[in-house]
Amino acid sequence: MSVLLVDTFSLFFRSFHALPPMTTLAGEPTGALYGFSALLLKLLREQKPAGVAFAVDRPEPTFRHESYSEYKAGRAPLPSPLVQQLRKLDPLLAAFGFPRFSARGFEADDVLATLAARIDDDVRIATGDRDMLQLIDARVQVVFLGQRGKPPKLYDEAAVQERFGISSSRLPLYSALVGDSSDNIPKVKGIGPAAAQKLASQFSTIDELLAGEIDNKRLHTLIHDHADQLRASELLIRLRRDVPLEEPLHAPLTAEARENTRTLFEQLEFKSLVPRLDAL
Repeated sequence: MSVLLVDTFSLFFRSFHALPPMTTLAGEPTGALYGFSALLLKLLREQKPAGVAFAVDRPEPTFRHESYSEYKAGRAPLPSPLVQQLRKLDPLLAAFGFPRFSARGFEADDVLATLAARIDDDVRIATGDRDMLQLIDARVQVVFLGQRGKPPKLYDEAAVQERFGISSSRLPLYSALVGDSSDNIPKVKGIGPAAAQKLASQFSTIDELLAGEIDNKRLHTLIHDHADQLRASELLIRLRRDVPLEEPLHAPLTAEARENTRTLFEQLEFKSLVPRLDAL
């Protein structure tokens, strides 16, 4: 059995965009809360984890924002119905009873990376964020739920190698070269995915790349002309595994949590989810 780590906001936002609007009889929006709950119940049923933990982002800027002011700039503001439901997410997480982790100055991604590193058991991370793929190793897998209308994909070491042509540990270097538009991390102009994959198969970090022998003179010039950018991008992309977290790092679903969740489901008018909760 493995421990399930939940990338909370990733799955919550995914649920909001994946489902049509839902409201209670009083007109309060609940679609994201319903979708997140249904997805979590599905993960609990299918994964049968020994324990679960939630990672949650904090509202304050992180060390990435401090090092790069344009980090994640340009993202559209959250829709009002989603903001309304975010206020009710904490009570929902509390009802399930699993430990919730966040840390000032860090993202939930860093929390997940730290949890995966500290937990001795096998780990599966449920997320819609490809940044998590860099954490995969012999003990850590990713349940990727990012594609709308498609079933989840389980990524292990072999799946990453098949998808990208490189090992998971080299994905930060690859991403630093090709950029990440979702986080507003710039690419190196003139280097496409094929060239980035070839370089990442030869070198494991940006420092190794800058110190190594690159036969192609054009690529050599591009890389060294963008040395500062590449170092900065790798710092933004590579997840931290040193977030201070207190134990217990995960917990199972208890009888008390089951009753608390049932009560909240009834308050939110999630009648169809109660049998799914009982069936776990």
